[in-house]
This record gives sequence, C-alpha cells and structure tokens, in this order.
Amino acid sequence: MNSEVFEALALLEKERGIPVDFMLDRIKKAIVTACKNSYGNEDCVINMDSAKGTFEVYLHKTVVEDISDQGKEILLEDARKIDPKTGVGEVVGVQLNTKEFGRIAAQTARNIIRQGIRDGERGQMLQEFQSKHQELVSALVERVDPRTGAATLLIGKAEAVLPKSEQVGDEKLTEGSHIKVYVVDVKETEKGPRAMISRVHPDLVKRLFETEVPEIYDGTVEIKAVSREAGSRTKIAVLSHNPDVDAVGACIGSRGARVSNIVNELGGEKIDIVEYSEDPAQFIASALSPADVLSVTPAQDGSHACRVTVPDGQLSLAIGNKGQNARLAAKLTGWKIDIKPESGFFGEEEQK
Repeated sequence: MNSEVFEALALLEKERGIPVDFMLDRIKKAIVTACKNSYGNEDCVINMDSAKGTFEVYLHKTVVEDISDQGKEILLEDARKIDPKTGVGEVVGVQLNTKEFGRIAAQTARNIIRQGIRDGERGQMLQEFQSKHQELVSALVERVDPRTGAATLLIGKAEAVLPKSEQVGDEKLTEGSHIKVYVVDVKETEKGPRAMISRVHPDLVKRLFETEVPEIYDGTVEIKAVSREAGSRTKIAVLSHNPDVDAVGACIGSRGARVSNIVNELGGEKIDIVEYSEDPAQFIASALSPADVLSVTPAQDGSHACRVTVPDGQLSLAIGNKGQNARLAAKLTGWKIDIKPESGFFGEEEQK
C-alpha cells in the first residue's frame, strides 16, 4: 500500500461516490483475511495514514523459547529486538512486509476489495433510490429494448428499468431523451437495490401538478383526489384553502400554460380539473365535467351510490367514450354513479 492506492481510493470516491473510509474498512478486513491465510493468525493491528499515504501491519505473536507455530509465536531473542523488555509468554507486535503475503493472500485481498466496491455501489444506489421514494424524478433514457419495449433509465448515478406496462399509452421513448417518472417503491433484492418506477401511476400526475403549480407546493391549494386511465384521461379534484385563490384556475394557469405543460409531458393525455366539495352531490356533479348535471340523488339505504340526472343531449358526454367519464368520476369520488337522461329511459315509466 502506498500513496498511489490512497489516490485511487480518493478517485473512486469522486467518480463512484464510495467513501474512502468505507473502502479503507474493507481493505483492513482484506488484510486480516490475508494474515489468516498466510500465517494462520488474524490477531493483527493495522495502522493507516491516508495523509502520508502509508500503512503498517503488526501481527501479534506470543514470545516463546521454542517455536511450534511460526505464524503465532516468536523466539525470545527475536522479540527483544522489537521490545528489549519483553519476556516469555508476553505478546509483541511484529511488523509485516505485506509483499510477503503470497499470491493466495493477495488474491483474497483483491476479491474482498472488489466486493467492497460492489457493496459500496449498492449502498450508494439504495441511498439514491430511497431519497427519491414516492417522488417525481427526471431520468435519462439510456437504452430501449427493441423486443420488449422496456427502457433502461439513469436516475442520478443509478439505473432503473421502466417496463412497457408502466409507460404511457403508445409513447415512443428515444435514447438520450429525458422523461419524468414516479418512484413507486424501492426494494432490496439479491441482485441489489431495485426501484419500481412508473409513468402510469396516478401520483405521477399529482407530483407533476405540485411541481408546476406553486399554490399546490405551498399548501394554498390541495389535491384531494386523482383518478387516471394513463395515456387517455385523468381527473383531479382540488380544493383552495384561501378564498381569494381559485383552485381550478391556479392549476390551469394563465392561458392554460400550467396544465398544458403537464399534458405535453404525458403525451397529450386529457386532464379534467374539478373543484372538490365536502357536499357529495356537488362533488359528484363537478366530477362528471364536462357534462352538466341537473340533480344528484343519493341512495336511500345510505350506501355510496347515487342517481344522476343530466340533460337529454348530454347523456353520452356524461357517460363518456366506453363509459370512461363516468368510470373516472366514480373512482374520483368513491361513489357508484348511475346516470339517466332528464326525460328518463324509454319504457321506464311502464316498468314502474
């Protein structure tokens, strides 16, 4: 070990973020293993001075008159060259020439150091991911698998895989581009830390609004609920805690600038911003936007079910394409919604 090794460790810390102290600890363990393999003795003291770029290894040996174990014992006359006052039965530290560790010991040391680097990188990666847990992050698309469509992304210094199932609609990711992803969860696996990332999770839209709308970030406007069918449509319910601030207007922004930025990030996904209300009937009516609602009648049994009446010409608008508008409104409010036209369905009166 010399100053060049300490310089290499400093470079490792700079480039890979692995602390020098972490690697020095691993190197010390490697030296202990090398002593055990070479001398059958792991009772040693290791002094490292990174400032001077030097280190010393002292192997503890018992002072004897006749040696039976070369690795653990030392003759009295040799011991007194180290410490003139020592006697039989005492322990002295014998400084080792680490070059004499031998090929096997050196290989063991190298393997432990490599493992230390891997452990350090895993620790750094886990820390990188955990600091971004349930957060919106910007990621660089490194490569896209042409067969599966899965994308390998670089988040900080760590890699994560975005499966095709977690991508928005038919979006085409290109290598070298930057995209926003939501870190759903972080798991420690046998192959190292793994981040579960997504672009279809409802909280991705929530985090995008927090980033784009200062009133949400500072708590003036609160996002109460989000329902989403990724790549197609999202409904978001917002509430203002300041009577002078319009929650929906704040989210839309001047000339629609704020919501447009989010729509662009999501590849054209439609976003309905509605006002939240503690009154279920009012909230349900808002949630069915852009359709007009004439009345909301809750079920008499107290369940979260209701019948909504809309103008005859707006029934299809309220239900939406393949039932999407009604489905998202139900998910947003937590209510089961039955929609009927103002004039009623054909034959409805006769059935009564």
